Amino acid sequence: MTLLRAANVQLAFGSRTVFEGLTFTIEEGERVGLVGVNGSGKSSLMKILAGASKPDLGELQLRRGARVTYLPQEPEFPEGATVQSELAVSQAPLKAALDAHAELSRKLEADPANATEKMLEQMSVLSDRIEQAGGWDTEHHAKTLLDRLGVKDWDRPVAQLSGGLRKRVAIARALLTRPDLLLLDEPTNHLDADTVDWLEDELDKLPGALLLVTHDRYFLDDLVDRIVEIQPGGGLVSYPGNYAAYVEQKLVAQENAETAEHKRGRWIAQEVAWLRKGPEARRTKSKARIERAQKLLAEKGFQRPKVADLRVVAAPRLGHTVIEAEGLKKSFGDRKVLDGVDFRLQRGERVGFLGPNGVGKTTFLRVMLGEIPADEGKLVIGKNTKVAYYDQQRAQLDPDQTVYDAASNGEDHVELADRKVALRDYLEDLLFPVPMQRMKVGALSGGERNRLLLARLFLEGANVLVLDEPTNDLDIVTLNILERLLLDFAGSTLLVTHDRYFLDKVATAILSFDGQGKVARYEGNYDMYKRLREQSQAAALKAAQAKKNEPKKDEPPRAEAPAKTAPKKTVKLSYKDQRELDGMEATIEAAEQRKASLEAQLADPNVYSNGSKAAEVQQSLDATTAEVERLYARWQELQDLAAGGA
Repeated sequence: MTLLRAANVQLAFGSRTVFEGLTFTIEEGERVGLVGVNGSGKSSLMKILAGASKPDLGELQLRRGARVTYLPQEPEFPEGATVQSELAVSQAPLKAALDAHAELSRKLEADPANATEKMLEQMSVLSDRIEQAGGWDTEHHAKTLLDRLGVKDWDRPVAQLSGGLRKRVAIARALLTRPDLLLLDEPTNHLDADTVDWLEDELDKLPGALLLVTHDRYFLDDLVDRIVEIQPGGGLVSYPGNYAAYVEQKLVAQENAETAEHKRGRWIAQEVAWLRKGPEARRTKSKARIERAQKLLAEKGFQRPKVADLRVVAAPRLGHTVIEAEGLKKSFGDRKVLDGVDFRLQRGERVGFLGPNGVGKTTFLRVMLGEIPADEGKLVIGKNTKVAYYDQQRAQLDPDQTVYDAASNGEDHVELADRKVALRDYLEDLLFPVPMQRMKVGALSGGERNRLLLARLFLEGANVLVLDEPTNDLDIVTLNILERLLLDFAGSTLLVTHDRYFLDKVATAILSFDGQGKVARYEGNYDMYKRLREQSQAAALKAAQAKKNEPKKDEPPRAEAPAKTAPKKTVKLSYKDQRELDGMEATIEAAEQRKASLEAQLADPNVYSNGSKAAEVQQSLDATTAEVERLYARWQELQDLAAGGA
């Protein structure tokens, strides 16, 4: 059954049309991901669907009685709101049902003889409503959510919280409403990777429909069963399946469109050649052919969407020593942020930093950059090391400057490879057309400011990139470009991000901050880090259990009870796990096909004789082979779970 329908929606800002004639539906229980480049209107559409703003034209139809909850990128709170008051507001329907149930219970207990069938039926309805709204122990559930989200102060005014904590309160408020439709706009911003994992599980349990805007591709992979893309110009294209399925379908669609455009081009060339002949020749042809040729010429053919052309200028070669730290210590008052940390960055490494917010990741970066002094320890910066630093607050950008001035640093040209390029042209390649170049930086969206700062950073000629939360606010297309750029970068990279997919693609090592001043290094990407950490935690738990079971001195060994064979339990897979298992065979088959294709490419003499191309294909083959092995292991794990751990 259709839960929400938007029909013929149109929205414009001044002379710029965001979308026109847009029609969109969401079915009950459906999980939908909304994607599109920065500025395509994703947030604007979410506001319209939530009823927070109105379109210029069009209508919105919501199923009678349906409840909608909307979480914007920057949540708003009423003046004087506390954490407790906001969560109480979110649970108002539940509180009303609980109060009504308690009142009816008192009446029945006081006079059970006069209980009517209608009263008992009403009691049953109220019980069902309470269960649907989240259960009986409301305050306990709310506090559990807040605790898991890292919000400890129940009575604290929201105005005193940081932006990240306010976002977490808003997430808890949204989850507690348990609506029929939950609209989330970039919910993972400012959340650490472990909290994002937890939020995935919470959203997976919600019974209602979900519409999600996020740049977190694992989030899309795990939660949605349909991707809707806003096209340049405002059209919508729907793709069944999760993010991985969307990428595959989009690639096929683009290849088909390019093939069709190639045929169209040849046809146009033939028709143009004929039309250029003299009138005598044209008179021998049909009028229908002339009209068809004119129609073909007037049609707008397929064009690949424009993407930001981020580029890194040449940098000096790194020496043997890049950055080395030994025994670094840093405290703020009684709080230890770094406690004897050793670290060595080598040429070509891309090291990701992970840990909850506030554990010292940015502090560690700033100590290594010399921006703040360490209390103790030794720091060595190589003499050939040149650092470019991306600050997550984007403080390097002056909001009162124009885009052009912010990018120029007093120069009207930029050096790219072996040629000079006019700054105006370079900015156009970064999707900042000339009218936008005259805009103030403060008028840009978060994603546009991010793109501008990254572009300026990459022009500094640095051989070490220090990037603190560069992925926030970037659309998926630009994230892919940034990933490719970092993979091709000849220098070294230090990277703070909670984007698990991004770390899986680019990281060669992970630094994990525990919040007590200790830092552990794990070689490999995010997926390898998770496996190694789980193994380490399991080994520590096993050792602790063994120590606990050791007999005390002078205590005779306990006789072991005969082992009992536990009956096998049937384990019901979660919705997410069951969906993953259902599609696993097709996923493995696709991965095997990619592997076979890469093996065939590597066997091609033309590829094999091209050193750089062969290395690129070999790298892709190694990654695909590892992916096939991971998929088989995951398939076996899901099979075992479904069989009750057999």
